[in-house]
Amino acid sequence: MSERDTRLYIEDMLEFCGKALAYSSALTEATLTAEAMRYDAILRNLELIGEAATHVPEALRAMAPDVPWRQIVATRNRVAHAYLGISADTVWSILHDDLPALDLALRALLTRMNEGPPATGR
Repeated sequence: MSERDTRLYIEDMLEFCGKALAYSSALTEATLTAEAMRYDAILRNLELIGEAATHVPEALRAMAPDVPWRQIVATRNRVAHAYLGISADTVWSILHDDLPALDLALRALLTRMNEGPPATGR
């Protein structure tokens, strides 16, 4: 996998994170499921975040240990395959507690990726 491909997956994760947050910005925990299409769009973007994460190689994941990679992929699997379902409370928690932190961590990772390897001074 080329470096460009890897960067695209991180950028995709950021895009999907932003969409999920935007779609939920006017909602409260009580109204999260009131608009079915909006709720479905949020779930789809959570799924896509996890799908993109499956393509991030282990070496790059190691550069961002604060990103819960396995949890992101597991959430994707629960949403995509309805394993045990996913409650609206869990979705709200992801939106409110996890996605803002994920957005920051992914932006920091992209910054490190763009900086490239440190100069050796030779």
